[in-house]
Amino acid sequence: MGVNERELYSIGDVARRTGLSVSAIRFYADEGVVTPTGLTEGGFRRYDVHAVARLELVRTLRDLGAGLDDIRRVLTAETSLHDLAVTHLRLVEDQLRQFRARRAVLRAITRQHTTAEQVSLMHKLVSMSDDDRAQLIDQFWDFVTDGLDAHPSHDVHPSYVERLHSLRPHLPEDPSTEQVESWIELAEFVRDEESRTALRGFFHRTFGTGQGKLMASPEMTARVEKHRKLLLEARAAQQAGVAADSPEARDLAERVATDSAELAAAMRGDHDIDVDKARRTIAEFDRNGTAPRRPATTTGLKLLTRYHSLVATINGTPEPDPASDRDRAVAVREWMGAALRQSP
Repeated sequence: MGVNERELYSIGDVARRTGLSVSAIRFYADEGVVTPTGLTEGGFRRYDVHAVARLELVRTLRDLGAGLDDIRRVLTAETSLHDLAVTHLRLVEDQLRQFRARRAVLRAITRQHTTAEQVSLMHKLVSMSDDDRAQLIDQFWDFVTDGLDAHPSHDVHPSYVERLHSLRPHLPEDPSTEQVESWIELAEFVRDEESRTALRGFFHRTFGTGQGKLMASPEMTARVEKHRKLLLEARAAQQAGVAADSPEARDLAERVATDSAELAAAMRGDHDIDVDKARRTIAEFDRNGTAPRRPATTTGLKLLTRYHSLVATINGTPEPDPASDRDRAVAVREWMGAALRQSP
């Protein structure tokens, strides 16, 4: 080992050991990055094992994108290798994010007829940082909900507005083409003045009434969530094969009927809790009967539904299937109806 440390290598040997070219080794010597250990009488450069090791480090750092000034500071211990790695890791991750954005845009272009203007917009939107995307969504909800928790006639609890603000997309680092297209559509949606204004009007009309303010209150929100969980409990029992004529099914159906009556009274703002009516409604449920006529969907509600759909696609969360959800709900209603008809 001691002999090797004292051994000096020619520039050709160093080139073979490090994988650097002879001209590169000379360049680093002339720049004062790694100077020769010594010179022969003929003026030929010689390097010891320590110089060879430094040149190998130089090559690695150069391959990782480090500049000469950064490398000098590492070799002279003015900066640590760890600090340099942290700095360049940030740069590499930023470049990687940009390449992923470009790939996503190119994939989207290959799927549709895209104009030059659309390509420019797509690249700008996809290349946005997480902070920029969050700011775009915050500006949208700030506009839509402005006044909902401040003006006396729109006295909506702040927590409801906060929940609206939480409905935001999170574009993954490596998005699919569908996620990119959904993000582009969403970005255009939240910046469209007509859509923003229509949705703002929808919220202010909805929560400008006493009923609307009641539905947005934290008490009512918690009340609705309690009923939803009770229905999920009934659905789980039905799907698990619990017999409709079992005590467990009858108990669940009775609890749902009681809770439905209490929720209906709370929504009306009175104390007229009619459990018998709620029980009859469940017991007499008929999937082939005449369904209650639903009011026409408003433009604002359509816009809100579209927003939810785009966010779900971007976030990679499965969107609910209305048909399958309806079928499951019908099956549970029939199961609870049969359970109540078995009750004394």
